[in-house]
Amino acid sequence: HPLVAFTSAATMQTALLQKSCLGQVVRPTLRSNNPLRAPHVRTNAKAGNWLPGSETPSYLEDLPASYGFDPLGLGKTDSSLERFTEAELMNGRWAMLGIAGALGAEVLGFGDWYNAPLWAVNGGSPTWFGVQVPFSLETLLAIEFVAMAGAESLRGAQEDPEKRKYPGGPFDPAGLAKGDSTTAKLKELKNGRLAMVAFIGIVAQHAANGLTPIEALKAHLASPTTANFATNGVSLPF
Repeated sequence: HPLVAFTSAATMQTALLQKSCLGQVVRPTLRSNNPLRAPHVRTNAKAGNWLPGSETPSYLEDLPASYGFDPLGLGKTDSSLERFTEAELMNGRWAMLGIAGALGAEVLGFGDWYNAPLWAVNGGSPTWFGVQVPFSLETLLAIEFVAMAGAESLRGAQEDPEKRKYPGGPFDPAGLAKGDSTTAKLKELKNGRLAMVAFIGIVAQHAANGLTPIEALKAHLASPTTANFATNGVSLPF
């Protein structure tokens, strides 16, 4: 029917010219052998950029969860980009461990992150979940130095960049490596970024009001309008 054919053609032209909210051109895909039926339109969109309307640098196109973020162009060279991605992943893993430890110890009633290392300054002995650790500060530092130096030496000796970031190995008690590795890597990266921001947050928070994360959360839930970043007397300059 002429009207149906005209409507189908108009739909195709509109789709070709339309842009999605993510800045990607919508490309129609015909999935019908019947010329009298309107074609189905399928869009292949990717996550939006950190700055709406900005273009993704070519060297970040295939990088997971980059969101086109490199305003200073620090990753233009391949070696720099590889180093930055590796450093982000390593720091994200440490931040996730740090946040889990800080919150876990406080929730379980074994002190808080700020007071935990003060034994090394004020004298005393360390504890681990309430159990006395029979080592001096010097012994703990020596153990940590040997363990970290050994692990990082083995990791750094890998010539394959992917092996340095994802060394693999038999340790996988939860079987997480058996699923979709691409999705797992993306989740790890996003959670690592969140943990790094969270760690900066709890450090700044304690500097501002002297409260631990759980104490600050309780205070905010008790009085959201009077216990927040705008009322701690430090965050806002007025």
